[in-house]
Order: sequence, then C-alpha cells, then structure tokens
Amino acid sequence: MKICVGLSGGVDSSVAALLLKRQGYDVFAMFMQNWHDTEGTLHGDCEWEEDKFVAELVARKIGIPFYFVDLSGEYRQRVVDYMFDEYAHGRTPNPDVLCNSEIKFDAFLQKARALGADMVATGHYCRKEQAPDGSWKLLEGIDPGKDQSYFLCRLTQEQLACAMFPIGGMLKSEVRALAAEADLPSADKKDSQGICFVGKVDLPVFLQQKLASVEGEVVEVFDQWYADSAKYAADAALLASKEPSALSDGELLELSKPLDYSNIVFETETYRSGKHHVRKTRNKPNPWGVVAGRHEGAQFYTIGQRKGLAIGGHARPLFVLATDVGANRVYVGEGEDHKGLFRRVLRVAADELHWMRDELAMEIGAERRCRVRIRYRQELQDALLLMREGGLFVVFDKPQRSITPGQFAAFYAMPDPSDKWDAPELLGSGVI
Repeated sequence: MKICVGLSGGVDSSVAALLLKRQGYDVFAMFMQNWHDTEGTLHGDCEWEEDKFVAELVARKIGIPFYFVDLSGEYRQRVVDYMFDEYAHGRTPNPDVLCNSEIKFDAFLQKARALGADMVATGHYCRKEQAPDGSWKLLEGIDPGKDQSYFLCRLTQEQLACAMFPIGGMLKSEVRALAAEADLPSADKKDSQGICFVGKVDLPVFLQQKLASVEGEVVEVFDQWYADSAKYAADAALLASKEPSALSDGELLELSKPLDYSNIVFETETYRSGKHHVRKTRNKPNPWGVVAGRHEGAQFYTIGQRKGLAIGGHARPLFVLATDVGANRVYVGEGEDHKGLFRRVLRVAADELHWMRDELAMEIGAERRCRVRIRYRQELQDALLLMREGGLFVVFDKPQRSITPGQFAAFYAMPDPSDKWDAPELLGSGVI
C-alpha cells in the first residue's frame, strides 16, 4: 500500500511518517504551501520556507521521497474567502475545520492520488475504526490534552476511508520521545499556532485586506440591563420550569437567540466646560450601560474576546458579549462571570448539520443525550440534542460561556464509565 504523508515540518507529522516507514509501508512525503501573503502575520515573511526546509530534512532522515505542492489558490478560494465572508457578516468562522475537509482531505488528497497514493496520513491526534456495517468511526485520540478530532468534524465517509492517523493512539510526550530517539530534525520544534497554514496573525490587520475599518462605539453593559430585561427573565424562568424535551419549537427557538442589546441608547445633553464656558456634548447617565471606548470595526471582534479592547479603568478584564455589524457596535461586560457571556441553548440549521455516519443522523422529533464541544480543547459538556422542524437544538446541562455564531459545535457519544480507555466517537457537527 502506498501512503502519502502530509509532512508539515512539525514533530507530529514527522513521527507519523516514521511509524509508517517502520511498519513497512511504501511511504512518500508531500509538503503543501497554502499561503503566500504576509500582511498581518506575526512571524516574518518566510515561515513556510523554514517549515519546508525542516520537512525535507525529516524526509531525508527517514529515507522517503519528498514532494512539494502549491495549493494556495484552492486555499484562498475555499478557506480564506469563506473566512472573510463570515467575519463580514458578524460571525466567527473556524478556518482550521474547513482546511481539513476542503484542503488536506480533498485538494491535497487528489494531488497525492495523482502520485499513486492509496491513503493519506496526517499527524492528527485522533483515531478511526470500522463499524460493523463497514462505515468508519472517528474517535478521540487517547491524549486528552491533544485530541484533534474536533478539527475533523466535517469529514465524509469517503474522506475517512482513505485517511490514516498513525499517532492517534500515542501521548504527545511519547511522540516527542520517539522523535528524539530517532534524531528527527523536528524533534524539538514548537507546535504551530494560529490559522492553519497562515500562522499567528494580527486579526484586524489581516482582515483589513478585504474588510474596511470603520470606527464605532464599544458599549459596556451593566447588570441592571439584565435585571430589567423581560427576555432575560423569561428565558431563565422557562429553563427552570420545564424539562428540555418538553420545550416547544417556538420556545427552543427563542432560547437559542442571542441577547439583543440594541435597546441600550444614549440621550445627549450640552454643558459648558472650562473657564471659557465652551459648549460641549455628552451622554446622559444610563443605568443599563455606558460608552466605554471606540473600536475600528465590529467585524474584527468575537464573542468572549478579551484582548485588543484597549479600555482601562476596570478592576477586572472586559470581555466581548456581542457584536452588531449593522450598527457597528461592540458590547462588552466586566469579569469572566458576566451574565451576558453565558447561555444554555444553541441552534444549528438543518442544512448546516453534518453526520459522520448515515446511521447517526437524527430524524425530526428524535432526542439524544451526548457530549458537546463548541471550541477546540474545551472539555466535553453534557447536553441533550433535540431535532425539530426548526433545526437541531442543543440544550446544555450547564450554561456555556461564549457560544459564538459561525463556530462549529461537535457532538460526541456518551463514554462508557466502566472503561477508562473508552474514547468517545465523534457523531457529527453543525455551524452555530
């Protein structure tokens, strides 16, 4: 069997290639360049060239052929353009998820097949196994701190069938040790960070390649707004009075809607200032909030964001609660326990759902207990899935912090508590 390893220059893909070579497979490596532009990146102009250099050294050390492929056109069209469009509409995309389904296991796979590959292997920390019906299951990797199944939550059965994850049954420490024992050039290389194949970026600068910077207000929301909000009180009362499965479609839809702060408006007044009594204008005090600062574009911010607000004078950090791209407003709250950061219900539109195996798909009216992850490295959270006419509703047992439109919610099977090695199966996913 001929296997193409997507060799990135990092330690994970290097060890994946080493293991396959030692197991006797016909292995070759292929490095893909997916990005040329450097505007907004934080690691200099030639980071990809360094990665390619290390990848070539690794391939030479292992003794496998090395190829280079430029997929920057496909990456821009299928990942980056999607990313810009989502931010422009006030949502926060996850380009790494799209990179795997659209590039690594699609465009890259096609290039690998053209070179004779039967399978494509990557350095992802996840596993796959075959179900009794012949379909493929995607399971978490055994390293709880490194599992990357979340990033593969949009793969199809056809893509899984030709995918290999050689290090999914290893701990990161074991991978590092094996790389050091084999004296691989990537043994001590730090893990990559930031956007897949772009790297760490100054997001506003990066997005300004296509999205205009327009100054607007940052509004801090006070606790009094929640005390006076009829929706906030009604949502809390509804969740306290009914079991999730007893909620109607209309009630679930209402509970899944983010809070709307547009009723926080500011009346102005004029006053005279200084010894020359110069006439100035200011906002009248408002018990619901205050204009705490200015920003350069609401589309550059995401729910739960802490850094980049540049607003002082608070005992605790400020966090983004919501953005309104139409009004170009950003709403923030003080403290990581702020009421506006937490919700219990999210909705996935029916056409945004993806099930890893056909038999896992839920029919309208079906319910399923499972565990859910709404961001990478978040601990799995207990929840109830409710499939209704209006889409799939996820009702969490506990309020969740920073549920963000545009991100992916990934659904996992409940683990077997009697088996400490049991790894949850990734059932499916949907765009929040």
